Amino acid sequence: MRIGIVKERRDHERRVAATPETVKRYKAMGLEPLVERGAGIAAAIGDEAYEGAGARLVEGPEEALACGILLKVQRPTDDEMASLRSGQLLIGMLDPYMNREQVEAYAEKGLTAFAMELLPRTTRAQAMDVLSSQANLAGYRAMIEAMAAYSRVLPMMMTAAGTVTPAKVFVIGAGVAGLQAIATAKRMGAVVTATDVRPAAKEEIESLGAKFVGFIPKDAATAGGYARPLTPEEQAEQARIVAEHLKSQDIVVTTAQIPGRKAPRIVTAAMVAAMKPGSVILDMAAESGGNVEGSRPGETVEIGGVRIIGARNLPSKLAPAASILYAKNLLNFVQLLVSKDGKLAIPFDDELVKGTLLTHDGKIVHPNFRPAS
Repeated sequence: MRIGIVKERRDHERRVAATPETVKRYKAMGLEPLVERGAGIAAAIGDEAYEGAGARLVEGPEEALACGILLKVQRPTDDEMASLRSGQLLIGMLDPYMNREQVEAYAEKGLTAFAMELLPRTTRAQAMDVLSSQANLAGYRAMIEAMAAYSRVLPMMMTAAGTVTPAKVFVIGAGVAGLQAIATAKRMGAVVTATDVRPAAKEEIESLGAKFVGFIPKDAATAGGYARPLTPEEQAEQARIVAEHLKSQDIVVTTAQIPGRKAPRIVTAAMVAAMKPGSVILDMAAESGGNVEGSRPGETVEIGGVRIIGARNLPSKLAPAASILYAKNLLNFVQLLVSKDGKLAIPFDDELVKGTLLTHDGKIVHPNFRPAS
């Protein structure tokens, strides 16, 4: 069984789906890794490293795309889809909620497609959890970019000429990305506050030395650990608290996203207008609709002296580290699907397989995407 790794061709994507370390592990499992030349260059992994790990390097993507198992970071491009064939396994972050027509195309092609972002959030799944591994790095990078755009300093500085007060940082959303943003800001000496509507968030925020701001509605978290959509009354109360707090903040990082839905609008234009000139907002949800009114994916706009950064694919900006973690997530998942002699043995009744499997045998099998009967 051959396992293919190609260079990612979507805009702004620098990560790669396998590293020399995981290539060695695939070889030990009895698989034959094929790596397109240049696949890892943007992630600081040279062809010779893959070759030294036992991969066979191939010119262009065609041969790797024809492998029985294809590993991807992002969903296939149209050109890549044209090269895929029935019976292949496709494994990657396929973004099915925003690309339902491509889910149908996987079924029409006869692909067995796994969307890694649908993995159940269980203890057993942690080693395969691509959302957590990538969000952790994204939260770090978000704070670094916000700091770089801020024209003052973060920590308190006491000098003979006087004292510089520390920056005030507010993180909205305390999931994996938000908690890492909090930790990064604290390490840099900022005064950090944060908010979230999930019951576990307050304790997590305070454990990192930040102060919790806001309120937590009853039954605010879903079974998967995500925040549920707020009622209009809850939205109004949360907005009031956030609006008042934003007036005194120097840096704001928003991280609120709901799988399969447009990102909730949290920071309105009126809230931005009330902030101090020189303040910075980084919107981590810009690509999924935006938490901040006026943010644009991949752009920095200035409104009334407030800079709004629309983040785009932050993990890709840390491609070497992000690829190491992502490739290990995929390796752990592939181990579920392959027997000790290197042959496919997909346990279709396994909860992790059922949770991620989009299409198989020419049909859409995931309950969230099956056509209405």
